[in-house]
Amino acid sequence: MSDNTVPADMHVDSRRHTNPDGSVGGWVEPTATVTPTATIGFDARVSGEALVSGNARVSGNALVSDNARVYDSVVVSGSARVYDSAVVFGNALVFDNARVSGEAKVFENALVYDSAKVFDNAQVFDNAQVYDSAVVFGKARVSGKVRVSGKAQVFGKAQVYDSALVSGNALVSGKARVSGEARVSGSAFVSGNAQVCDNAQVYDNAQVSGSALVSGSALVFGRARVSGETEVFDSAVVSGSASVFGNARVSGSARVSGKTRVFG
Repeated sequence: MSDNTVPADMHVDSRRHTNPDGSVGGWVEPTATVTPTATIGFDARVSGEALVSGNARVSGNALVSDNARVYDSVVVSGSARVYDSAVVFGNALVFDNARVSGEAKVFENALVYDSAKVFDNAQVFDNAQVYDSAVVFGKARVSGKVRVSGKAQVFGKAQVYDSALVSGNALVSGKARVSGEARVSGSAFVSGNAQVCDNAQVYDNAQVSGSALVSGSALVFGRARVSGETEVFDSAVVSGSASVFGNARVSGSARVSGKTRVFG
């Protein structure tokens, strides 16, 4: 196929965009809108009723399609895809094999890259980064200086913010909150209205659910279960196959391990 042959998967009346510097850009379908200020790389494409405007750049083999909107100083590059009714704006970067779809929004200085996916009504913003094979979906919000990596999933109406990290195969769902410099990793699961904050860590196969609070420098790991309206804080540790539930409080330098059950 010559450089002037319209790709087979694009409308026959597609045209190449003329970039602000006068260079020949990528293909744009007649139903799509690319403003003169935007840059479309030679192998990049814009299709459907997508909009690329402002100083946005679409490069590499990237595709912006359907009803997606990409504007301001955004860069979509590599083999990234922005489609459906997704919106990417501000100084956000979407690159590598990342996907942003549904009615998701990625904005401000957020980064979505590697094979990460953001979809449904999820939002990633501020200086947050979602990468590796991580997924953010539902009505989840990821912001601040958060890092979501590995095969982690943040979904439901969960919020991860401040400088928190969610990694490995961890799941954060429901209306859970992970904040401060908290870490949720391994195959940990934080759900319901639970909160993990400050410098707390939840990892391995631990689960924190209900309206439980894990804060301070507390550690919850192994196959431990923390639920109900429990609070685990200070330098407390809950590990092994221990269960802490009800209205229990575990604090100070307390250690709850093995198959111990603590009910408050």
